[in-house]
Amino acid sequence: MAGAVVNPPVVAPKSAAAERVMDKGLKSGALGYISNVVIGVASTAPGYSLAATLGFIAAVAGVGLQSPAVLLVSFIPMLLIAFSYRYMNQADPDCGTSFAWVTRALGPSWGWLAGWAIVMADVIVMANLAQIAGIYSFLLFRWDSAANSTLAVTAVGVVWIIVMTYICYRGIELSARLQAFLLSAEVFTLALFAVVALVAVYANPPDGSLHVNANWLNPLAIDSTGALVNGVLLGLFIYWGWDSGVAVNEESRDSATGPGKAAVVSTLLLLAIYVVVAIAAQAYAGPQNLIDNADDVLSYLGGRVFPHPLDLLLIVAVLTSASASTQTTILPTARTTLSMARWGALNKAFAKVHPRYQTPSFSTILMGVMSVTWFVLIVNLSTNVLEDSIVALGFLIAFYYGLTGFACAVYYRRELPKSLRNALMLGILPGLGGVLLLGIFVKALIYYGDPANTSSAGLFGIGVPVVVGLGSMLVGVIIMVALRPSFAPFFKRPREVADPAVLAQGGPTG
Repeated sequence: MAGAVVNPPVVAPKSAAAERVMDKGLKSGALGYISNVVIGVASTAPGYSLAATLGFIAAVAGVGLQSPAVLLVSFIPMLLIAFSYRYMNQADPDCGTSFAWVTRALGPSWGWLAGWAIVMADVIVMANLAQIAGIYSFLLFRWDSAANSTLAVTAVGVVWIIVMTYICYRGIELSARLQAFLLSAEVFTLALFAVVALVAVYANPPDGSLHVNANWLNPLAIDSTGALVNGVLLGLFIYWGWDSGVAVNEESRDSATGPGKAAVVSTLLLLAIYVVVAIAAQAYAGPQNLIDNADDVLSYLGGRVFPHPLDLLLIVAVLTSASASTQTTILPTARTTLSMARWGALNKAFAKVHPRYQTPSFSTILMGVMSVTWFVLIVNLSTNVLEDSIVALGFLIAFYYGLTGFACAVYYRRELPKSLRNALMLGILPGLGGVLLLGIFVKALIYYGDPANTSSAGLFGIGVPVVVGLGSMLVGVIIMVALRPSFAPFFKRPREVADPAVLAQGGPTG
């Protein structure tokens, strides 16, 4: 992993960068580097993401056995954007992350929209998380009739959102301790599943099993570029969330460098988890079984890989994964809106911090309320909440991650000619990440705009994922335009460029 960040460009030490960030009242120094990594990995919810996405990737026309290759390709733009997060955070460890950085580099309008995309993506995904948490809560007790009841699942999902909102409200340290416990149990279970499944494939192969083939990792074996791009849009969702470890930068002991390094390490850990588990699942069951059980892949596999009652382990893993991610989704959203308010881009109410718990009180509670409202709404809007929401999220993820990549290259533009390392790490790699995500956005927009390529009936003749994903961005544009007169000082901010004096003070430690 250390090899991924060899010879980094010259960047600011902690003190120089941290001095630029206004004090927002959050509990500084509460988290260490390991906590940043844990929050970054836990926020992606590996167990939940695999359960909710693996079957849908296999189902993309032309992908099939190349699902692991899709996960490998999807990792590339994530790693490039992780570098953007690392170096932008070193210059400006603001909990608003993409909002703050895009505002500085590309201007306040683009920054506001980046912040809006973060909030909307987090609200939309809460419907997926809450639904999975509700379903798996019942599956844990073998209560299948309740797990198939929309009303019952919705009720339990709402309870999960409320509980995790309360934990986030009570303090960052409690949140971090819970995350460490939940993630440890989750990763252990996924590793055990992969080992047992692969041993079974070679020792006592079940019907439909396949021996592992290196060609599964070859993206060139996918039928077409279009199929690869459509699969990658789903793959973006499975990796998305590692930036939560950066969103708690102002509460971290090494705010300027630790969270950024953790972002890069988080993406590498996720790559290992996803590729290994995907290969094991496909080898054991074959792609068609994954497709046929796309809504419940790990529950389906758990009952076949593990004997009873050990088959409940994967259900517990997905349940803890979804609940953990519910919590870590609330964390960055509340801190984004807190930052936006402190920058003068939102009403001052969003800037309120609890005097005892030192958490964004109003923003956290509002995030919980918005999540419950959206969850109840989408359950009645879509016939396939999981797939439609995942694709819709892909648009929002590609948008604000891509903007962050461009922002890094633009912000450091005067430093790029000074060395090859600067040009590569601060400009070429982040910019390439932005270009890749922009291309995926456009291609997927064309494909999923046709209702025939989605699982639900279209709205206004357009695919539901595009209506939700692009529609939420258009709503953001309208709201931003309406707010401009009230927040004129923010929208008149000039673009900035990296201070050479900051970069000249030496490289990062380690």
